Amino acid sequence: MTILDGKKHSEEILNDIKNQVEELEKIGKRKPGLAVIIVGENPASKIYVNSKVKACEKVGIYSEKITLPENITQEEILKEIDKLNNSEKIDGILVQLPLPKHLDEEKICNAISTKKDVDGFKAENLGKLVLGKEEGLVPCTPQGIMYLLDTIKDINLYGMNAVVIGRSNIVGKPIASFLINRGATTVVCNSKTKNIEEIIKEADIIIAALGKAKFVTENMVKEGAIVIDVGINRIDGKLYGDVDFENVSKKSSYITPVPGGVGPMTIAMLLNNTIKAYKGKGV
Repeated sequence: MTILDGKKHSEEILNDIKNQVEELEKIGKRKPGLAVIIVGENPASKIYVNSKVKACEKVGIYSEKITLPENITQEEILKEIDKLNNSEKIDGILVQLPLPKHLDEEKICNAISTKKDVDGFKAENLGKLVLGKEEGLVPCTPQGIMYLLDTIKDINLYGMNAVVIGRSNIVGKPIASFLINRGATTVVCNSKTKNIEEIIKEADIIIAALGKAKFVTENMVKEGAIVIDVGINRIDGKLYGDVDFENVSKKSSYITPVPGGVGPMTIAMLLNNTIKAYKGKGV
């Protein structure tokens, strides 16, 4: 069993981005810029936003953290996004989800310019991915997962059986598109899928992204499977993935840990998308 070390690989990506930013500064160009909007006092959101701002500082990307009150109106937040869409210092914009219930997440995310949609959540960017155009602004977590899979030199995804557990627009659907584009025979399951254990047991690659701690157990996994755990479940102050790591790792050939697996890759790919947007490749 080999651990797919997201922390190590994310450091490689961040070092490359840092070098790119330094080269831009040497020739007198402005730094790429990322704006992060956070609404309210959600403790988990604060942690995520601060980690993104710190990552920007580490690689030299200019960042703006815009903290808005919980009771902000839809119109006010849309005005903030409009300002950032027109800012020459900002190349990427993300709104930290979830938002307070009185706000329309879809409408707010859609207000972000397609060229600055570094989360890759807009229909235009997701549509390009479905059509096989992976070089644009594609969602960060799936992009990070594919990077980790590409580090495994002795596999060819073409013809492999892949099972994605979870069908969200953020992870499930886009990672399924990536896998289909690479020729993997891909099944997407959800919480109501019949005979889910038997389906998972057939998988060469398992992507667990449903948000239920230790859902994937040893008896669901065939010998030698590659297991990617996207879940982050906080129970009594400890973090657990969607996979029972301790037992599943005994049967898998490659597996991601939680924490230190997919999480660091997501932030690295967010900054990678910011560089792409800066260079105009996300258009």
